[in-house]
Amino acid sequence: MLSETLAKGLQQYAVGDKLRALRLKKKMGLVELGKHSGLSPGMLSKIERGRLVPTLPTLLRVALVFSVGLEHFFSDAGKRPSLSVVRKKERQRFPERQGEKQPSFWFESLDFPAVDRKLHSYYVEFEDVPVERIRRHQHPGAEVLYVIEGKLIVRVGDEDHALAAGDSMYFDPSVPHAYRRDGQKPCRAVVVTTA
Repeated sequence: MLSETLAKGLQQYAVGDKLRALRLKKKMGLVELGKHSGLSPGMLSKIERGRLVPTLPTLLRVALVFSVGLEHFFSDAGKRPSLSVVRKKERQRFPERQGEKQPSFWFESLDFPAVDRKLHSYYVEFEDVPVERIRRHQHPGAEVLYVIEGKLIVRVGDEDHALAAGDSMYFDPSVPHAYRRDGQKPCRAVVVTTA
C-alpha cells in the first residue's frame, strides 16, 4: 500500500492515462496488448485506471510494445526531445514476441528515446526457422523494409516477395504479413513503420 505522499507524487505522471492514450492511438484492445506484452488484460486495466502502480519492468514491457522509452511515462510532453541519437551499444535486442525461445527474428529499436514520433524504425536479424513456425501479423499504418544483407522472403497476404541485399519494399501492413530468411546466410534489414 502506497503512502498518501507517494500516491500523490505518482499521480502527477498520469501513467495510466498515457498508457491508455498509446493503446487507443494504435487501436489496440487490452487483450491484444496483453498478448504483445505478456501481461494480463486485468492488470493492464488496473494500471490504466490508476488502481495499480506498475513496476518498472512491467512498464518497460508495455513501452516496448509501443516503441517508446520509459521516459515517455515520466516526462512532460512539452519538454520531450524531437531529436535522439541511439548508439549501437545502447540498443537492446528483443525476440519477435515476448518470451519466445526460438523466434524467427530479433529486433532492436533504432529510435526509442524519441517520443511522440511519427515513425518507428528497427534493425532486424532474421533466423533460419522452419516455414511452419513463421507467424503472420498485421498492424495499421505503412511499412518500409530495406535489406542490408542476405535474402528475405516477405509474405503479404497470399503472395511471396523475394528480396536481396539492397532491395526495399513498401506495403500496407494491415494485410497479414510475415518474414522468412531465405537460405543459410545471415539476413539483416531495417524496418520502418508509421506510428
